Amino acid sequence: MDPNLSFDFSINKEDRRILVKREFAATLPLVWDAWTKAEILDQWWAPKPWKSETKSMEFKEGGTRLYAMVGPQGERHWAIFRFDRIEPQKYFSGLTGFSDAEGVINSQMPVAPWEVSFTDKGNTTLVETLITFDSLEDMEVLMQTGFKEGFTIALQGLEDILPTLRP
Repeated sequence: MDPNLSFDFSINKEDRRILVKREFAATLPLVWDAWTKAEILDQWWAPKPWKSETKSMEFKEGGTRLYAMVGPQGERHWAIFRFDRIEPQKYFSGLTGFSDAEGVINSQMPVAPWEVSFTDKGNTTLVETLITFDSLEDMEVLMQTGFKEGFTIALQGLEDILPTLRP
């Protein structure tokens, strides 16, 4: 990671929130596309050696992204993100959770709202991801899946592919 770009992964157990701030050396439109287009998401969303495969995605309010995290041995862990609110190139929010291949939520795992905001800083773009949990137990269950390490690696994957996406 470029040491001049900001990165912060904060866990607030009292408020049951995770806040991830990550700055990227790319323009806002490019970073927005990387977060909102399935063909780009699949290039970085999973931490290597895992990969992301989108089964379906409608990036619109009320739409969903159904995808699998595919492991090196071909194992699949499904998840779904339902988009609730979208302000183009500024913000999107929704609810995400583990699911089956048809998008049925796994009730044994936490479901959490995500708020993802984008700030244009000229030659860089700051992305802030706020995840809020109903309970501390839900937050801890997600953290036990390796979320912090996996999301950090995935965000590095985004930084790595951004130069290849430039027009």
